[in-house]
Amino acid sequence: MKYIRCIEIDNREQAQRELKAIGCDPWGVQHMADKAVFRVLKLKNITSTQANIIKQEMLSQGGEAAVTRGVVNHSVDHTDMLLMGTETQHRQVCMKLKQQPFKLKEIAEDIERTLAALQATKTREINCRGKKIILGQATLLMGILNLTPDSFSDGGKFNAVDKAVERAIQMVEQGADIIDIGGESTRPGYQEITVEEELSRIIPIIERLAKEIEVPLSVDTYKAEVAQAALESGVHIINDIWAGQADRNMFTVAARYKCPIILMHNQGHTSYGDLISDMVEFLGRAADSAIGAGVKAENIIIDPGIGFGKTYRQNLEVMARLKELKCLGYPILLGTSRKSMIGYALDLPVDQRLEGTAATVCLGITKGVDIVRVHDVKEMARVCKMTDAIMKSIG
Repeated sequence: MKYIRCIEIDNREQAQRELKAIGCDPWGVQHMADKAVFRVLKLKNITSTQANIIKQEMLSQGGEAAVTRGVVNHSVDHTDMLLMGTETQHRQVCMKLKQQPFKLKEIAEDIERTLAALQATKTREINCRGKKIILGQATLLMGILNLTPDSFSDGGKFNAVDKAVERAIQMVEQGADIIDIGGESTRPGYQEITVEEELSRIIPIIERLAKEIEVPLSVDTYKAEVAQAALESGVHIINDIWAGQADRNMFTVAARYKCPIILMHNQGHTSYGDLISDMVEFLGRAADSAIGAGVKAENIIIDPGIGFGKTYRQNLEVMARLKELKCLGYPILLGTSRKSMIGYALDLPVDQRLEGTAATVCLGITKGVDIVRVHDVKEMARVCKMTDAIMKSIG
């Protein structure tokens, strides 16, 4: 009896393993691996002239290209495109496009960068001002330490120095790889506080933790002045929920201190043209601005911003399509812990969202997330360990 099954192949390494498993010739493994990886790429706002040339080249390679009706007779000026083909077909098209006018070389280079970013994540090290974190071996846990009286989840619990330090040490013992310290709540309807007040909440605790724990500390702030003071006091990472939009000096500070910076997607409304494309554009632009200010690309981490500038349905869609953010090539941090998305889905208050958080953490890891930001470190460490074990079994 013959059996036929479908194999999911996401990248070249998986393709090479499957080819080797059937005894394929080594030359064939190298030659055919890219043919086994199928990609659908979406290009935004392409001119009709560019689109017609790209489509022609894609069809000539045996792939497919979809455009807006009206491109062929130039009755529309611009179009979005879906390019459908194997890695090999995409790369051959890029070679042709690089020889063409109409800025097609730049498009080809963007496609090649996207294809490279979608390959299997390699182990990489991020230098956090002398403390190192390793990505790609196991999912990292960022423990949340809120020093705010009005946090949606644990407001007021840890705003005394000794209690905060005790909680941070406990989270490290439970498996936290990073401690994220926040002095201003960013929940919906939060009350903005002054720089002085924010510093008065976080600096005494940062100074203690910098001496008492070994893992890197991050500061959850969108104010460059606060970030700089925190770095001077011993913090190693900036976690900016506005990705430099609220304070353009943030990137200058990150560059000056040579520290990693987490850029979160955020906006003051929930209107999108194309949710994931808009997020990719936002995060890519933020990363480019950071690099332009002197931040090293290897120090950039992105965060989809679950619960920020998105409706309940939009948050769910982002969760389901997290893997699409891998096209940017940056590590991804996911923060879903106890958030309202879980409350809406399960109809449960904030203190009963442990299982819902676990489901989102598990899903995030399967979608390629590198770091999860959580309140319940002990429980989520187990979720990460189990999910990592499953994902590593397929490479």
